[in-house]
Amino acid sequence: MERVLLRLLLVVALPALLVVAWWYASDGSTDIYWPPLRTILSTFPDVWTGERLREDVLPSVLRLSAGYACAAVAGVALGTVIGSYRGVRAVCEPVLEFLRAVPPPVLVPVIMLFAGIGDTMKVVVIASGCVWPILLNTVEGVRAVDSVMSETARSYGITGVARLRHLVLPAASPQIFAGLRQALSIGIILMVISEMFAASNGLGFTIVQFQRGFAIPDMWTGILLLGLLGFVLSVVFRFVERRALGWYHGARDASRRSS
Repeated sequence: MERVLLRLLLVVALPALLVVAWWYASDGSTDIYWPPLRTILSTFPDVWTGERLREDVLPSVLRLSAGYACAAVAGVALGTVIGSYRGVRAVCEPVLEFLRAVPPPVLVPVIMLFAGIGDTMKVVVIASGCVWPILLNTVEGVRAVDSVMSETARSYGITGVARLRHLVLPAASPQIFAGLRQALSIGIILMVISEMFAASNGLGFTIVQFQRGFAIPDMWTGILLLGLLGFVLSVVFRFVERRALGWYHGARDASRRSS
């Protein structure tokens, strides 16, 4: 119990310190672009009502979820194939390095030409940026599968789908989840950027509308809400990761205790 309380204190300490510092640093500010934190917090419940959450936050979360899911499926599938076969990796690696170097926001106008300005465009933008960390981490995870375990599986006749399910994916899963974690933060950024182009709702659209209307405290509430959304998604992801990689974290903790 004491360890849990100590960990909670460590998690809360820095955010609380930053909020206090922001509160006193902005207190008494008359700058229109830097309103006091108390003004922002008092504006928050008036701006983000239940109706606005349904009309702006929910569509953003759905687009993020769709793009992230597409990137996860494509990244893991392609990464497994590329990582498993040396010839495929040799052919694909130069192209992958080229495409990875292209910033996803630059592709937004191009994607708009092919996918239009609806939700499809936003999902494609999110997926196009999220797929790279997932794909590359999957490739490295598959390549790093223990050769002794691979030979043991082969000697027992474990091949094909069974080998993929019971050896390759479990062994590569820590790397895959590392890619998924990186992709989550990229997805949130691209969600906002995609909604700044030809959108009629969403968090990015709403924040830009507040900025254009000089509703600066309202704009800051949108930025705070984005931070809270990122924090909640990070907590949910960590919970899922701990459940999915329970065997991995348990083995690592046991190794630390023994050493």
